[in-house]
Amino acid sequence: MSTTERARGNAAIAAALSERAGPESAAFLPYYPIGYPDYATSLEVIANLSELGVDGFEIGMPFSDPLADGPVIQQATGQALANGVSVADCIEAVATLRRRGVLQPMLLMGYLNPILAYGPAQFVTDAAEAGADGLIVPDLPPEERGILADPCAATDLGLVAFITPNLGEARIRVVAQGATAFLYVVSVTGVTGARDDLPAALPGFLQGVRDITDKPLVVGFGISRPVHARKVSRFADGYIVGSALVREAEKGIASVRALADSLRRAGRGESID
Repeated sequence: MSTTERARGNAAIAAALSERAGPESAAFLPYYPIGYPDYATSLEVIANLSELGVDGFEIGMPFSDPLADGPVIQQATGQALANGVSVADCIEAVATLRRRGVLQPMLLMGYLNPILAYGPAQFVTDAAEAGADGLIVPDLPPEERGILADPCAATDLGLVAFITPNLGEARIRVVAQGATAFLYVVSVTGVTGARDDLPAALPGFLQGVRDITDKPLVVGFGISRPVHARKVSRFADGYIVGSALVREAEKGIASVRALADSLRRAGRGESID
């Protein structure tokens, strides 16, 4: 399949999630920031994971005050900013990866201030033209989602909304209304980062969200080991891993690929021995 034939936007994201749907199978969407440890290497990491056969990507856009991110990603995106990586560079990275043959859905993940500085409508237009399929903006309030929801609707880019464990039913309904791609379910209250285990209450919380909305549920925050991916695949549509992969980048691309492969196989119910 050529890049001109691939599904785009919401359709691409939906296809990636539904392809892995099963009682013990979920889509693996790794996060990796553009510009860490440098621009060229970050693209090599993503291209390698694409060849590996992951299901999609959360493409990190560096920001000086990443409130939802833990120390590993803060350090990585800080280095990316020191390298001079901009929002425009992140959009160009998506276009470059498409030219290199990456077919999986790519969702740009970043914070609202840089997008506002760029111009929300122009940002969405440029992201769509580059080949992005969706946006993940952790600090976008549901009450202000029209800033991005309207241009996303015009370009059919998916827009992700966040569900946290402290939300009640009424608030979950409000948040879910703003999601067109999937709901990003935060597994724990706090920031991103590897943890020893997933909360025991997570399956019940996810079931409660499913009772409220039929939007796909993708779990993030704290997933760092194959055993975590195996557990999440039993009750979620997808899972995102960031900090653990970024940490492996200190050892080189081969180490990132090896961890990603074990996480991918675990989430498909394959052997993780």
